[in-house]
Amino acid sequence: MLPPTGPGCIVIGSQLHGPVEKNKVSPFLVSTGVVALAEIGDKTQLLSLVLAARFKKPVPIILGIFVATLVNHGFAGAVGEWLSSAVSPAIMKWAVVASFIGMAIWILVPDKLDDEETNTRRKFGVFVSTVITFFIAEMGDKTQIATVMLAARYQDFFGVVAGTTLGMMLANVPAVLVGHKFSGRLPTRAVHAVAAVIFLVLGLITLMQ
Repeated sequence: MLPPTGPGCIVIGSQLHGPVEKNKVSPFLVSTGVVALAEIGDKTQLLSLVLAARFKKPVPIILGIFVATLVNHGFAGAVGEWLSSAVSPAIMKWAVVASFIGMAIWILVPDKLDDEETNTRRKFGVFVSTVITFFIAEMGDKTQIATVMLAARYQDFFGVVAGTTLGMMLANVPAVLVGHKFSGRLPTRAVHAVAAVIFLVLGLITLMQ
């Protein structure tokens, strides 16, 4: 029997699933909140602190972080949307659920910054050095993986990428502007616990749909 169609249904993968909730929270807001929380104490935020202390030029550092994040998360969002269409809906559902639960556990593990990720070359200038270093550090990081999962979950490329990019900027811009004073006063464990709960809830919601 063919699945129901019409304005009350939403497509996930290649199938239609249930009526759309009228008060559904937008992917943009979810992506912004989750990534902003996940980024607190993350190695890319630590990298922001290192870059700010090393170069002492906040504007090109902030612009470099924005460009690196937009490109990185744009790629991650495209991968997420591709997975949602390339993989069967049943398998995709369980993969997203497992990924959200895995992220909830992973985010509770303290992060550290390797020496290799802090080695920037001044000959490129502050902006280019920030773009290169931040892009490399973000590859395979929690927030990049979260972007892939959110894009696969919501199938809203622009909403998810815009949200995760904004979340990154909300966490990293203050770190660049106020340096070590900012990081030392944040209850990192509590913030990560909240983010872990959100990821777990997203996993459970996906499971029940």
